[in-house]
Amino acid sequence: MKSRGAVLVRTGHGSAGVASVPGLPAAAPGGRRSRELSVRPPMPLGPPDLPPMPPAPADLPPVSVAPADAPTAVLPPVSLLEPVRPVIPARPVQPPAVPAPGPALDPATAFRPLFVDAPGFNWAGPGDRWSEAWGVRTPAGRLPAAPPVAALPAVGPDRASGDPPLTAREVELVRAGLAAVEPVADRATAHFYALLFLRHPELRSFFPAAMDVHRDRLFRTLLAVVREIDQPVALRTTLAGLGRSHRRYGTLTGHYVVVEECLVQTLARYAGGGWDAGAEQAWRRAYRMISSVMIEAAEEDARTSPPWWQGEIVRHERRTRDVAAITVRPDQAYPFRAGQYAALETPWWPRVWRHYSFAGAPRPDGLLTFHVKAVQAGWVSNALVHRAAPGDVLRLGPAAGSMTVDHAAGPDLLCLGGGTGIAPIRALVEEAVEHGAPGRRIEVFYGARRAEELYELDGLRELAARHPWLTVTPVLSGGGPAGGLLPGGGSAGGLLTGELPEVVGRFGPWTGHEAVLSGPPAMVRQGVGVLLRTGVPAGRIRHDPVGDLAAG
Repeated sequence: MKSRGAVLVRTGHGSAGVASVPGLPAAAPGGRRSRELSVRPPMPLGPPDLPPMPPAPADLPPVSVAPADAPTAVLPPVSLLEPVRPVIPARPVQPPAVPAPGPALDPATAFRPLFVDAPGFNWAGPGDRWSEAWGVRTPAGRLPAAPPVAALPAVGPDRASGDPPLTAREVELVRAGLAAVEPVADRATAHFYALLFLRHPELRSFFPAAMDVHRDRLFRTLLAVVREIDQPVALRTTLAGLGRSHRRYGTLTGHYVVVEECLVQTLARYAGGGWDAGAEQAWRRAYRMISSVMIEAAEEDARTSPPWWQGEIVRHERRTRDVAAITVRPDQAYPFRAGQYAALETPWWPRVWRHYSFAGAPRPDGLLTFHVKAVQAGWVSNALVHRAAPGDVLRLGPAAGSMTVDHAAGPDLLCLGGGTGIAPIRALVEEAVEHGAPGRRIEVFYGARRAEELYELDGLRELAARHPWLTVTPVLSGGGPAGGLLPGGGSAGGLLTGELPEVVGRFGPWTGHEAVLSGPPAMVRQGVGVLLRTGVPAGRIRHDPVGDLAAG
């Protein structure tokens, strides 16, 4: 290894990685070259099933390697190196604007696209480390131009465009085609991505190394969209959120045309005997309708907000053995509402995004807090709980989710929070403290398997002691005694036992209440059924899509 110069790169106070760069000249500790490398560290090791690295195209310039007998630069021990922290923009001069309570977010103000000039270590685009590792370039003019938005089909009769909305027959053909593919969804999605990467290898760097979760998410998204294909209002809401979220992957307008061709060819292969010219025409019109709304939402969002934010971890607190409360300072104003969530990407797993709910209401100082539980085989969650530390830099997608509450009006609020699902519940309570209407009560049922997992109970009890409109009821489902000590040292006496939804049902009926649920998917499903049986109308039950926040 004499021909390789070893460079130690700090990615934060709690992590470091070593890169062997062929032909790298020696650099003085703390010099300009060291600081440049600290901003964009080398790509970390991938998961066990990382595919072999493809050979570089012939048109790429050869990499010069120093001869074997070349002198090797020896860096001093780590303790002698000048500490290098990741470079992120300074704190904004003005504190981030805190959105006022209401059914919708206020428009972001004073947006400045920092990432054009300061891309940072997770930058996705021409020349980034991830693209270079796959040995691909983005050829000029490779992507086809997308048709103008105004010429694409309409979502419904409320939108004027050049084409009429889908007919009932076309909706039937679209749903029948997806139903035929569902039994072989794994093979179909694998085939789709194989076509996409074979024809456009430059797009491979937009995706994580392991594609299993991403393939599953693609098909679930298709199912959700097709289910609402004849519901213009609901469909537009879903597609607008998808269009905004795809900006964080680096999606461009021309990519939608590429995806259309690969998707149609995949459906033709796996949809069976029901696929014909009529089915293909229906799917093409449906897809262009879908992409129209997504493109429109992405372009509108680009006028007021960046595709992602960078945030430095400023506090990392272990609440239990497997749960950490992580506080992040974003590089610029980050608008969100209590009850929403954000997608996070870590430097250790590029292109792998996981959703985490905000554990507090918007603050004047702009800090964001997330509760993360390390789950088995969870790449991102384990990295955030066991590896992350103050000084590390994360990337955040825009706030999403509809589990928000208008505190100025409405019925009493019933909240079910299981495990780390208590995070958005805590945020909603904090928001109610600041903006709640007099006389509106909030009932919180907080569940866990063991008393030590009720890490947020002391804080909720303190709020309940100061605000008589708040009631907090802890519930244990693990079958152990309802006693012991909480993580903060408080008493766990007086807890109820049983499955959280069943305990809530025993306190019913809940007629006239509005309900929010957050926690493990099984708890949310069971809780929805219990609430419906105890008198809560379906239109007043809110929860995030089951499963979206469960992956690690």
